[in-house]
Amino acid sequence: MSSTDRERTHFQALIDRIGSRQATVGVVGLGYVGLPLAVTHASAGFRVIGVDDNPVKVAKIMRGENYIPDVDEAVLSRLVAHAMVSATVDFDALTDADVIVICVPTPLTPNKEPDLSYIIAVANKVRGIMRPGQLVVLESTTYPGTTEEVLQPILETSGLRLGDEFFLAFSPERVDPGRIDFQTHNTPKLIGGVTSRCQEAATLFYRQAIATVIPVGSPRVAELSKVFENTYRAVNIALVNELALLCDRMAIDVWEVLDAAATKPFGIQIFRPGPGVGGHCIPLDPFYLSWKAREYDFSTRFIELAGDINLRMPYFVVDKVARSLNARQKSVKGSRILLLGVAYKADINDERESPALKIFDLLEAAGAIVTYHDPYVPVVKPHPFFAREIRSVDLSAEKLAAQDCTVVTTDHRVIDYEWVVRHSALVMDTRNATREVKAHRDRIVRL
Repeated sequence: MSSTDRERTHFQALIDRIGSRQATVGVVGLGYVGLPLAVTHASAGFRVIGVDDNPVKVAKIMRGENYIPDVDEAVLSRLVAHAMVSATVDFDALTDADVIVICVPTPLTPNKEPDLSYIIAVANKVRGIMRPGQLVVLESTTYPGTTEEVLQPILETSGLRLGDEFFLAFSPERVDPGRIDFQTHNTPKLIGGVTSRCQEAATLFYRQAIATVIPVGSPRVAELSKVFENTYRAVNIALVNELALLCDRMAIDVWEVLDAAATKPFGIQIFRPGPGVGGHCIPLDPFYLSWKAREYDFSTRFIELAGDINLRMPYFVVDKVARSLNARQKSVKGSRILLLGVAYKADINDERESPALKIFDLLEAAGAIVTYHDPYVPVVKPHPFFAREIRSVDLSAEKLAAQDCTVVTTDHRVIDYEWVVRHSALVMDTRNATREVKAHRDRIVRL
């Protein structure tokens, strides 16, 4: 058999296994992206092996226990019981995987530069177990060029030829935690393969489990599309946050302004202000794009300004809390302040990059006695963004009455805000959660 025939055989064998759903799928990283992806593909008939370096997550999965809100525990439990989903900390378990999907974090360094250490570490492990006929897909959000400039060279040191013996693509995750209308299976999927065969294999793989799959011209197009999606949101959030800052100076209700603007049926999309931005995408992705742009002697001034405005919002919230307390002849120092919510958005249990944690830090630094209540986040573990462990306190009428100020930092729907206002001396509402509250409105200060 000629080398060309062998290469065609490797590709065709992979295509046949994917098309018949006999392929074994490996998912590296079992967080908000990886676990829903594993469940989605297992539900479509693939056997999925998940790998994560967190033994607690692995043990929960093997017991059929879910820790991601977007995953149905009954579905996960059934898939585990039927050996369609398994999890391990042992990377060598992926030796027999036909498809390996990388879903690891891509944080920023303290200097706001891309940290690709997780991707590089996984790439080196994948290189060690590669064999002919495998597809590798990167889903981690990153700057354009990562797949071809960082991942591809590492994988090629395996000795296998790209596009002939192994296949590589980028397909950005588009998870929006907490949504029930768009989840992994019905959110349109972008696919950027390095070669035409890479594109064909990756497109076929995702079409087995995802309703809409959209091939694009290259990994760079897919990478930049994802970063742009979140930069678009970051810039528009910054615009409305700056409007909130201006409205504060002008003594105009920013929420009323936005409601009025929203009555126009064309030409405007309304974003809402808040205490800052959080999560694994919006606070990070614009900085990835700005960093990469500098390689081309291009300054993304608009994007960087938006990032600066969003980073300023926690400081504005603390300043407004201080002014509101001062109007009641109290200082921040020594005041008891309760934050309602540390998750970065409503109705989820994810506090990554949450502006509430920055507000917590700033208030403590100013001398306040700060606690928090969050029904979804019972404990915040130490991590680079927040240096120590804190625990949620119980919410009661007595607890609220004992506070000098209650700050709504996350608008969880399970909280009765009318009840909160009734039992509080002062409520600083950064999310417009109290908009329907009728009584005691003199106790409410809104962003």
